[in-house]
Amino acid sequence: MSAARRRSCVEHVTGKLGVSERFACRVLGQHRSVQRKVPRVADDEAALTENIISLARRYGRYGYRRITALLRAEGWSCNHKRVERIWRAEGLKVPSRQAKRGRLWLADGSCVRLRPERPNHVWAYDFVEDRTRDGRRFRMLNVVDEYTRECLAIRVGRKLKSADVIDVLSELFILRGTPGHVRSDNGPEFAATAVKSWITGVGAKTAFIEPGSPWENGYVESFNGKLRDELLNAEVFNTLTEAKVLIEHWRRHYNTIRPHASLRYRPPAPEVLLPSNPPPPAAALSNSSGQAVAMLH
Repeated sequence: MSAARRRSCVEHVTGKLGVSERFACRVLGQHRSVQRKVPRVADDEAALTENIISLARRYGRYGYRRITALLRAEGWSCNHKRVERIWRAEGLKVPSRQAKRGRLWLADGSCVRLRPERPNHVWAYDFVEDRTRDGRRFRMLNVVDEYTRECLAIRVGRKLKSADVIDVLSELFILRGTPGHVRSDNGPEFAATAVKSWITGVGAKTAFIEPGSPWENGYVESFNGKLRDELLNAEVFNTLTEAKVLIEHWRRHYNTIRPHASLRYRPPAPEVLLPSNPPPPAAALSNSSGQAVAMLH
């Protein structure tokens, strides 16, 4: 037990049994100096506690370690032990999940056989489904860079077919370049002849996982779980347009702000702050300096 709890035990024993403090400390193993020491509370304890509760209320699926990373990003100087102490004292907790099951990876497209080694080495993509308030179904096509963990795109639509897969990948290939491999399952949109021939035609390689083995596409499946746990299960989408806006907002938050455990609690693609007034190019500086010299002469 902690010193504070042992101090409470000593006070309880002395009050109930009427024994001396010296005797109670000796029996319970509490040093008398610790018993008589008045605990000090940091000046920023109340503000930190309020901030932790605010973040826990905003990100209900985040644990104290990820909350610690967010606090440090905001400028707080605190370690995870202090945050954990306040976390437990306030009764905050994340509901436990079902234990993961171990599987064997046999296919060449498995994330164990084909591991990402650099950015743009292996991309993975998969579908996720949800419904709007009126009960109509819509689908999301998620594309993830397995090495950086960045979510490259989320296409939302009532129906997404092989043509939509090609459209999303073509835009990403133009913006990001052609990856080495593109991993997916054996769904009809992914295994379509048009999709496979288009991917190989632009210079990438396809990596299909074993049928009925979603754990072999672990990176994008993990992302799908975070998307559902942190957004889809917490939001009611009135319209498809509202779903597109909220999902895109969450995707940017995931890439730029949300701490990622496998990246030492740093976001996959943090925002880079550029100066509002960039310096003029070298050519402009040389021209302006030449004009100044000419004016002096």
